[in-house]
Amino acid sequence: MFRLRCVNSFTFLRRFLHGGPVNRDHVLEQLRVCSAEDEVFDVVGKNKTKLTVSHVSHAVEMLWQFQKEKPQILRTVELVRSHPQFLTLRVLAENKIAVMEDFMLADILYSILRLNIDPHDSLVQQLISEAWLRLDRFPMSSLSKFAICLSDQGLQHSPLMGNIANIVAQRLSSIDDIRILTTLMISISSLLSPRLRDALIDRADHLLDTMDASNYNSPRRVVQFLRNIKHSNRPLLEKCNKVLLCNIPSLDAENISIIMGLYQSLQFNDCDFRLAVKQRLIELLDTSTDAFSFTKLFVALAPMATEEIRERLENTALLVADELSAHQALAVCEALEEIKSRNLKLLNRVASVIQRNLDVYRPVEVARITQTLFFLHYQNPELFNKLRNTLVNFLQRSFLPYEVIMLARVLSMLPSPRLYDIMISRANAVVSQCSLNDLNTLSFAIAKWVRSDPSYRHNTPSKYVRLLQNLNRCGQERLRTADRLDLVLEELKYMSGEWFEEMLVEETMATLQRMIDQINWTNMTELALFLTKINHLCPPLMDRIASVAIKDIDKLHYTATYATLLPFSTLNYDTPQADELYDVCIRHVTPRLSSFDPHLLVLMAYSLAVADCFPEVIIKEIFSIDFLGRLDSQLETIPDGLNLRTRQRLMELNRAVCLQCPEFQVPWFHERHCRKLQKKRYVVVSPAQQQIHKMLSEVLGGINRVQVAVVTPYFYTVEFECVLDKHLQSLPYSDTNTLQMSDRGKVLWTMSPEENIRDEIPPGAQRVAVDFLDSKTFCKNTHHIKGEALMRKRHLEILGYRVVQIPHFEWNSMELSTQDAWKEYLKKKIFKELSP
Repeated sequence: MFRLRCVNSFTFLRRFLHGGPVNRDHVLEQLRVCSAEDEVFDVVGKNKTKLTVSHVSHAVEMLWQFQKEKPQILRTVELVRSHPQFLTLRVLAENKIAVMEDFMLADILYSILRLNIDPHDSLVQQLISEAWLRLDRFPMSSLSKFAICLSDQGLQHSPLMGNIANIVAQRLSSIDDIRILTTLMISISSLLSPRLRDALIDRADHLLDTMDASNYNSPRRVVQFLRNIKHSNRPLLEKCNKVLLCNIPSLDAENISIIMGLYQSLQFNDCDFRLAVKQRLIELLDTSTDAFSFTKLFVALAPMATEEIRERLENTALLVADELSAHQALAVCEALEEIKSRNLKLLNRVASVIQRNLDVYRPVEVARITQTLFFLHYQNPELFNKLRNTLVNFLQRSFLPYEVIMLARVLSMLPSPRLYDIMISRANAVVSQCSLNDLNTLSFAIAKWVRSDPSYRHNTPSKYVRLLQNLNRCGQERLRTADRLDLVLEELKYMSGEWFEEMLVEETMATLQRMIDQINWTNMTELALFLTKINHLCPPLMDRIASVAIKDIDKLHYTATYATLLPFSTLNYDTPQADELYDVCIRHVTPRLSSFDPHLLVLMAYSLAVADCFPEVIIKEIFSIDFLGRLDSQLETIPDGLNLRTRQRLMELNRAVCLQCPEFQVPWFHERHCRKLQKKRYVVVSPAQQQIHKMLSEVLGGINRVQVAVVTPYFYTVEFECVLDKHLQSLPYSDTNTLQMSDRGKVLWTMSPEENIRDEIPPGAQRVAVDFLDSKTFCKNTHHIKGEALMRKRHLEILGYRVVQIPHFEWNSMELSTQDAWKEYLKKKIFKELSP
């Protein structure tokens, strides 16, 4: 025996020294040199009886890697899955599950799911069951891969994912790989407590500082995580954005499209990122010619492209339109709606693809298609009939509250009274489970149903009344039972419309005041934006916002100061802490002005101007040549609505600075812009304004003593102007310089607006501006005048006017119900209030 052992040892040593094979795995070696799927299948076919669990794992992983390396359009997953030897691998894998190592278990499950094996396949189910048993001993890399597999199957809310979240919480401090951490963060994002959420954010923030700067996938996943949990953590977003910005030269259209979609969901804007992305996408124009890459390019570039580039994109889209998949056609269609395209030929081609593939879309996708085509004013009765029928079929089968409400809302765009009973029945079935936002959406749908129902002409049918009563009860009950401010604010974020204002706004304000102690630096900006949006003045809530902002200003991201101050300036609320509030906010942003997105700094400076606050350092920054150049570049990349709003606010800020702060020596450079807008103006006045015009003519002694729609220096438009001499007697205007009003309320220009040069007035005389203040000039819940109306009054007074304001609630009051009462009211306003 000893002699035999010596011989064997000698043989082993000789093979080792001479490079001979010692326990070599020939099958594994053959697999490793394979360069294509067919070669892998050839090795599997020749070695069926020799295949170990390691061979099976390696072969399946290689098959997926070969697919992964190919462009989407060239992948052959279906051919791989239908190959006879792939069935061999599946059978062997299922038979060897019990002897698989932990990492193999996760690797095989991940690869076969990527190869589109049905999640209900017995192999998938057994792998998941075995993984569940071993979950506690999985290494973190395998745990993250397993979590991805569960997410792919829609198991984000399962008990199994809950176990993974618990393991992550226990081992979080040991995770040093940002890739592993971010994949786990996304997978468990729907199961997080506030404490675990904050811990994950802190850990990701730390690991981002230690990672390779060329790894753009990890910061992208962090942004995706923040989108999933609806948490706009600005410092972390900016850190991710910094890494992504450095990697733009290596990003393709798909990744850019994904990142921009995530940013849009989080309402995160970065001027430098958008400019760099725009340039990168233009560079990719010539190489993005296949349907997949072009779709991603079109969706990302079209909204911020010039007319020339858009035309080029639409021409290319026409060439590839017939190659688009169902979901690519939907993406292109939505992009066409975003840019308000009127390219009917392209729209017809895209709609044709959509119509051919209507049966593959999910309910939410059919709803998006219908809404997009409706907003594009697309005329195709046949397609809309098919969409309506598809939506109704989905509605009858759906039991998810948000889905039922979404389908009902979109169906309300396509009037069909014969379907209303179905929609009302389905809405009644889910209304008690709806969020406030869903209830509000349903109220819009009900309003459309009522208006398009023929029986509405006689009275509102009881079926609608009952549904509205149910809606009111559920909304009020949801507010009364709410106990977490953050959740309430999340549901209120998109609330608007008549139903909310008439039925829920009082209960909403009572709920918010009940939770006033929960207002902190993390949620006060959402509350401030909500109060501004609903135009509701609530001193207790605003005083609380002011005190929190002053106390925790150092915790507040500098960009959040705009939202914080907005309700105070817009609603003209002078909190007892106003001076301190504005002072700490201005000091907080001043060192960071260069970091602001240009458009946001303009909006914030305008808000400060409305509040009669003009910090010199901010004004000088905005009206510097460098800043205006950056602003012009950014305006080319942002949506049209925000672009126009920013330009308008810059003009109004320029006007305010010139009038109120001449010492800053900022030039008025909007003259040409304002003249251009003035030429396009079409002034139509309300019945109340027509009535005031008539009464003013009688009070002042003639039609030639009142001027209508007078354009002042710096382009304010005064509704009615008159001139009083030093004895308070009205003076007539020359015939060539008088603007009148037609019976239909249209201003009749006797000259072009730019020729509206003011006459000189006699010494001691005064110009009087008479302004009718409609309901938009006041807060919704009070007669408290808003900030912009006061700023206008300040500016008109600087321009030499005495300003008479006529609030709508006074003019339309019961006290002024006769001709004589109205005339007496105007006399008092013009003569008594203006007398020395």
